[in-house]
Amino acid sequence: MTHDVAIIGAGIAGAGLGWALRQAAPDLRVVLIEREDRPGYHTTGRSAAFWVGSYGGPGIVPLTLASRRFFDAPPPGFGDRALLTRRPSLVIAPPDDPDALDVAAAEYGRSGLSFDRLDAAALAANPAAPLLRPAWRTRAISENDCFDIDVAALHQGYLRGAEVVTDAEVGGLRRHGGQWHIATRAGLVVATTVVNAAGAWADAIALIAGARPRGLLPFRRTMTVLEIDPPPPADLPVVMDAAGRFYFKPDGGRLWLSPHDEIPDVPHDVRPDELDIARVIDLFQQVSPVRVVRLVSSWAGLRTFAPDRLPVFGWDGAVPGLFWCAGQGGFGIQTAPAASAMCAALLLGRVPDIDPAAFLATRFSA
Repeated sequence: MTHDVAIIGAGIAGAGLGWALRQAAPDLRVVLIEREDRPGYHTTGRSAAFWVGSYGGPGIVPLTLASRRFFDAPPPGFGDRALLTRRPSLVIAPPDDPDALDVAAAEYGRSGLSFDRLDAAALAANPAAPLLRPAWRTRAISENDCFDIDVAALHQGYLRGAEVVTDAEVGGLRRHGGQWHIATRAGLVVATTVVNAAGAWADAIALIAGARPRGLLPFRRTMTVLEIDPPPPADLPVVMDAAGRFYFKPDGGRLWLSPHDEIPDVPHDVRPDELDIARVIDLFQQVSPVRVVRLVSSWAGLRTFAPDRLPVFGWDGAVPGLFWCAGQGGFGIQTAPAASAMCAALLLGRVPDIDPAAFLATRFSA
């Protein structure tokens, strides 16, 4: 069977776009092609996602804010549980970099979002206070309208009713007679349009399709899960270092701790580095008086950025029938509803609700 649209990649980008296309054009024949044996194995399945309006900077804020309505009230039948659980964010001033908080506040201001400045007295009453040594609770920025995202529920909602071919790594892309012939490990797929939603592999897919890569580079991010004594309170905010060296949040009585790292890497099944783990645990022990009982688990994921750190959406511009939906970096989940709707509109020749100019794949054409 010939499909109208074949989406390469069934992570949050591909699954979200597939769902948006099925909603906008129910008769469209859409298939998701996934290289692994299950969708979301790489970045999507390794996210500790939370919805923070300011995250990603001013260029990303419109997509984040436009996604909020979907998160608050998903369409009927999308899923059986809430996608968001309120969790404020707290950006703390590091004692060794006193200007870092003011730099962060300036970026918040450019984003046009509301936030509160907290002094030492206000911080003493915050649920995070027992986890911070006195030197780390002098000043902070609090953003109350933030949330944990149920990533699995969002992804599964997008996949519900989708046609997905798994264990189907793409080995060849050839356009003939106005159709793409996609050679995969699971067999041949034929489609009129190919969507490159391959995450860290997006530039590699572009080369196979005969398109120019967009300079997409994957960066490794590490997460550790710690048992601490005493356990973190359930109402602990997401606590972030204004200098960008760590963040932590509670989950099921344990603490998720990340070095907030962005280490250049290559597309592969990434694993955490033991030295990165040791360094962030050591830093946490300098920040917090609580006792680290043990390292429960750890993992790493790839966050893929274009050179300007904005997503790459839209038609290739040089290769007919090739559409991009990649480069979402670390904000792909919190922007997925708006990004999916934008890409669906562009692919269907409709006008998106948000001006797509800053995100178009053709912006890299020279």
